[in-house]
Amino acid sequence: MSERAHSSGSSATDAAGTGSQPLEQLESARNRFERAERAIDDHGGETAEDATDAVEHAAEAYRNATDLLDSYVDRATGTGRENFKAYVQLEGQFAALVDGLPEELQGRNAFEDALEAIDKRRLSESDFERAHDALEPASRYAELIDERERARETLSEARTAASKRLREINDEIDERERLLELATADLEAPVDRLRDPIDRYNDLIREAFEEYRLEASVREVFALLERSHWYPFVEFERPPEDLRTYVRESSDGEYTIPKLLEYADYSRSKLAHYVEDADVLKRRVATQRTFLDGIDAEPLTVEWPPGEAELLRRRTREIRPFVARVANEETVAALRAVRQLTYDADYDRLQTAAQAVAQLTPEERERLASGRVETELETLRTERERLEAALEVDDPI
Repeated sequence: MSERAHSSGSSATDAAGTGSQPLEQLESARNRFERAERAIDDHGGETAEDATDAVEHAAEAYRNATDLLDSYVDRATGTGRENFKAYVQLEGQFAALVDGLPEELQGRNAFEDALEAIDKRRLSESDFERAHDALEPASRYAELIDERERARETLSEARTAASKRLREINDEIDERERLLELATADLEAPVDRLRDPIDRYNDLIREAFEEYRLEASVREVFALLERSHWYPFVEFERPPEDLRTYVRESSDGEYTIPKLLEYADYSRSKLAHYVEDADVLKRRVATQRTFLDGIDAEPLTVEWPPGEAELLRRRTREIRPFVARVANEETVAALRAVRQLTYDADYDRLQTAAQAVAQLTPEERERLASGRVETELETLRTERERLEAALEVDDPI
């Protein structure tokens, strides 16, 4: 059982509390957005579409009007010729803006009052202040649109959080269902029928690979690692690019990994007697000691407890050519014996028992015995149904 299974016991217990928050937040965000749209409807035209268009028009007009006033306050005040020219431009643009507003728009008077405040031959800063004050009632249109957009963003975030919670619930349900499956396992089953062949194979491949590292050139080992790239179940780490190039192109690639690591500890003067380029070896090998030391047989071993029959068959099939490359026939035969286990009529029963013995913690066994896992599973399924229903709503985001 993964760590997630061991650590998720409390999450379902709290599902009705913290687990339900994403659903509550989604409903709250949806209500907020609906309130924002109703507020727009109350300030616009007769239909919802007309209302939205009218309020959006008014909000844009308010912003344009305040921008006009702000952009002309310095240029249109005073008695000079340029000031008067700027004033004429301001009045013309402001008048056109007001004329373009829908007649039925509530609060249209605010724009007309602002226009009246600047409708004089000479303007002062106080006239602009009066125009801003006159526009203030129209600011609610911009506030309505801003609130709707904030509500829309909150709704989008709430949907994202609810979707994330739904994925978590699915994982937690899988964990509970797996626990219930393990609860049916025969804990007295003779799992050594699986363990002994697997342990024997793992011991043989580890020993064989260690000998392989001592005898094969680093270039040959790297070729093996590169080949594993095409086999998903053979998870060797690929060599770093600079080290791979060095091993491929330098004659030093003919040395074994232990020998290269030994040379990396030599002084440059001593090293010059053994390698093609002491400086290059120092740069390429000494800096990659951790990687080279970490090349071992683990990607070719079989985990305990083993996976399901089909997965183990595929894994043994993929690692077989690598085992044949680095080990003797005895090790290959041991791998075949492991693969043959998957065709045993008792494999599924023994594998489930092995999983249960290895993975069920004392706390999980207690939860199973008390019936808490079934309760958690039911709670999670109910929460999933509610979230799925909530997410089926086509929100305007």
